[in-house]
Amino acid sequence: MQAFRNCGLCASGNLLKGRTDFLVARRNMSVLRLSAACVQLLKDKTNVFCSSPVHQRLLRLPKVARSKAVAFSVGSGLCAVPFTQQVENLSHESLIRRASCLVTDSANTYLSQTTLALVDAHTQYAKALHTLIALQKRYITSIGKLTPSEEDSIWQVIIGQRVEVSDRLEECKRFESNWMNAIHICELSAEAAYNSGAEHACTATKTNLQAAQSKVEEIRKISREAKKKLAETKAEEIQRMAEYVSSIDINDLEDIPEAYLRED
Repeated sequence: MQAFRNCGLCASGNLLKGRTDFLVARRNMSVLRLSAACVQLLKDKTNVFCSSPVHQRLLRLPKVARSKAVAFSVGSGLCAVPFTQQVENLSHESLIRRASCLVTDSANTYLSQTTLALVDAHTQYAKALHTLIALQKRYITSIGKLTPSEEDSIWQVIIGQRVEVSDRLEECKRFESNWMNAIHICELSAEAAYNSGAEHACTATKTNLQAAQSKVEEIRKISREAKKKLAETKAEEIQRMAEYVSSIDINDLEDIPEAYLRED
């Protein structure tokens, strides 16, 4: 009887233990389902945020701005917030140095444009001079060989070319003034950059100054050589004209076109 009672107690204990284990397992399953639901909820929220207009605008921000945004990590269900980048130094010295760099950039741009304009003006001036030289050489070789009407025609062309040479020279003078202003501004901006501590901007500006001055001096040399050749051609023309006048009869001087005797 005692053994039967013990068996009954054991069976009751085992039944109670089995029921307890079943409840524990059921509770664990509930916890697992709740955890899975939380993870799924976080994923859904993340997808909604990624597809929202706010997230799209954040993606279009510059990299520097995006680097300061809060980053979310959903893999482990935790949020990782990086440290904010250190704020850039905005002291007076830093602001002045930055402003001086902007000034040198603008001055270099002004110098580049005025140099290009001056070089192009001198190039066109030299071409006009060479055209005039060619016309006058052609006239020199034809002295005494052309009819009065032909001589008048060629002189009209020469006079028109001289007008163009004069216009090109005025254009060179106008751009020369702008270029000299640019040189002065670049020198001042380079000095300001050096005083503010922007040595790199100062060095770059001085390098640009040297390059611009070298280029302008080179094209000036070409213009000076063209003017020298024109003067030599003019001297040759005067000599050839004097020889022609001395070789003809004094009564024929009235047939010489007025342009021959004109002082330029």
